[in-house]
Amino acid sequence: MIEVSVRKDKVSVIGHSGYDQPGRDVVCAGVTALCQTLVRSIENLTEDAIKYEISPGRADINYGNLSEKSKTLVDSFFIGICMIADEFPDYVRLA
Repeated sequence: MIEVSVRKDKVSVIGHSGYDQPGRDVVCAGVTALCQTLVRSIENLTEDAIKYEISPGRADINYGNLSEKSKTLVDSFFIGICMIADEFPDYVRLA
């Protein structure tokens, strides 16, 4: 089960979905793609500073006072995660 937490100052993603074997798990791949896209989008499209660590089974993205553009990017991430959680409720949970 992947647990996703989106807070005012951070995004945390913990766990593996267990939907399929590693390398074939579309749920994990989707969540990973959203996490990596959020980080790169904030870095490349805004002036905001973030700290992050992404490793197998975990992503921690920490930020402070975000611009409106970055807030929109976080909102977009949240929409994507909600779509995955709605489609695969046994594998992704919002915490």
